[in-house]
This record gives sequence, C-alpha cells and structure tokens, in this order.
Amino acid sequence: MGVARTIAQPSNPTDAAVLTRGLVKRYGGFRAVDGLDLNVPAHGVYGLLGPNGAGKSTTMKLLLGLTSPTGGDMWMLGEKVDGRHRSQPGRVGSLIEGPSFYPGLSGLDNCRMVADYLNLPRSAAPAVLRQVGLSGHEGRKAKEYSLGMKQRLGIAMALISRPELLLLDEPTNGLDAQAVVEVREMIMALSREQGITVIVSSHILSEIEKMAPVVGVIASGRLLYQGSLDALREEGRIDLRVSDPQLAATMLAADGVACRWVPDPDDAGAAGRGVLRIAELPDERIAGLVGRLVGQGVDVYRVASERKTLEQAFLELIDGGAR
Repeated sequence: MGVARTIAQPSNPTDAAVLTRGLVKRYGGFRAVDGLDLNVPAHGVYGLLGPNGAGKSTTMKLLLGLTSPTGGDMWMLGEKVDGRHRSQPGRVGSLIEGPSFYPGLSGLDNCRMVADYLNLPRSAAPAVLRQVGLSGHEGRKAKEYSLGMKQRLGIAMALISRPELLLLDEPTNGLDAQAVVEVREMIMALSREQGITVIVSSHILSEIEKMAPVVGVIASGRLLYQGSLDALREEGRIDLRVSDPQLAATMLAADGVACRWVPDPDDAGAAGRGVLRIAELPDERIAGLVGRLVGQGVDVYRVASERKTLEQAFLELIDGGAR
C-alpha cells in the first residue's frame, strides 16, 4: 500500500500541464515533499487530496517558485521550472493559504492594482469580478466582504491575467455550505468554459469528489495514488468460503489467482474457519474458478463480492501510507 500507484508518465513534459519527477523538499531532517511524481492533465480539474500536513501547500509553493526544491525536476505548461527558469508572468494564477488583498481598498481597486503590476489594462478588472460573481460589489471595501466573497476576490485577482493554469490551495476551507457550492461550481466552470487547468488542494474527500475527476493522493509528502477517482472506487474483493481452504488456495495459485486466508466475520465462533480473499474478477472468470473447485471435490459454500466505498479506499490508502 505504501507504493504509489500512478497513471503513466508522459515521455514529453509538453503533454502535461504540470509534471514533476522525484520532487523533494527537505527542512533539516524532515521531508515535507518526498519524491513526488505528479502528472496533471491539461484542461481539467485535478485534485491534490490528502490530510492536513500532507505536503499539499508545500507542493504548490514549489511549483510557484515560492520555495526552492531540495531535489527533483518540475515542468509547468511545457516549460522547465527551476532557479534559472520561471513560467512567463501571467500564465499561472494562484491562491495559496487564503486570499491576499488590501482590506482598505475596494474589490475593484484590488484587481486594478494586480493589473497594474502585470502591465495589463485596468479594464480587465470589472470583467474578472463579473466572472467570479462579484458584480454589484465592486465598490465595497474588501474588509467588508463575507468570507466567501473574499475567496472569490482572491480567485479574481488570480484570474486577471487570463492564466492557462490556476493553483488553488484549500479554496473552500472555512466557508459555509452555500459558499462552498458557489466556489466549487465556479472552479468547474472555469475549466469547462475557458479550458483553464485547475489544481485544487483539499483535505476533504467529498469536495474533491464533486469537482475533480483525476486526483493525486498524498500523505507525509509521498504520492500514494494518482489517477481517476472511479478507478480508486472500483477496487473490490471476492471472498470464497469453501470446505478445503488449503486445496482451494493451491488450485487458485495454479490458475494464477493470488489469494489470502482471512477470518470469516460471519462465522467467528468456528475455530479454523475462514474465507479465501481474492481480487475482484469478471463474472465469467469466477464461474470458471468455482466450477474447477467443485470438480475437484471442494464445496463452495459462498461467493461474496464487496466493493469498497470511495471513503473506505481513501482511508485505507492514507492509513497504509502512514504506516
């Protein structure tokens, strides 16, 4: 379980929006990021999922050049990123550890200030505020905004350059239920309607599940899984309760099917009784295996298929990574 299961790495970094190989960030003897191999597809929402302290924020800071890696390589939007190379200003937008703005300025003036810094026309400010749903609130001081509105303002400031890649660190953290839905829908719309690649970090599985079809699961700075949430959810098992577990196990091994003996939760009082647990297999394969077992005199009392819930799969992954 401690070995990362990942989607195939592209041979050319230009095939991915973000690609890292062996990325490491060490603080003394502590590895905040430990050999990370991210592969973020372009033009979609990618979820960076893991518990608090997993290394999500550090990873985003590394990508943005806010801290320097101890080792490894990074590419963003096809460009190598290191101490000598940085992404072209404006191609990447970000919201890291909460929005940063001048509370005494209006939402409009905060956006205009970012436009001035990037040598962009000030006329971009009203449009981007409309885009994030802050129309009618442009003239209000930022300190008067609700928490959800402040998050929207932070995202607007990140979007003013019309970036190709957007990095959002825990963008729904601390929001009420309605604001969470609004921010989530806005993130999905940015990807769907404008083709922006969005990397969203979160420690909340249900939030990532609702907006990111592809995820990287990290714990203790290590990548434990990378791929679709559907593939993580579909992992399952089949339990076979048989009259002769030893013979059945030998026959299954000869058929190329790995199995292990586990206590039968429905028959805990019977000494020595248990089930043979195998990976999920197609119905036709199971029918053939059962037929061969019965043909060799092994009684098959029960065949039980169980699929993990997404939450079970996620928690087992995190627990295994921690061990």
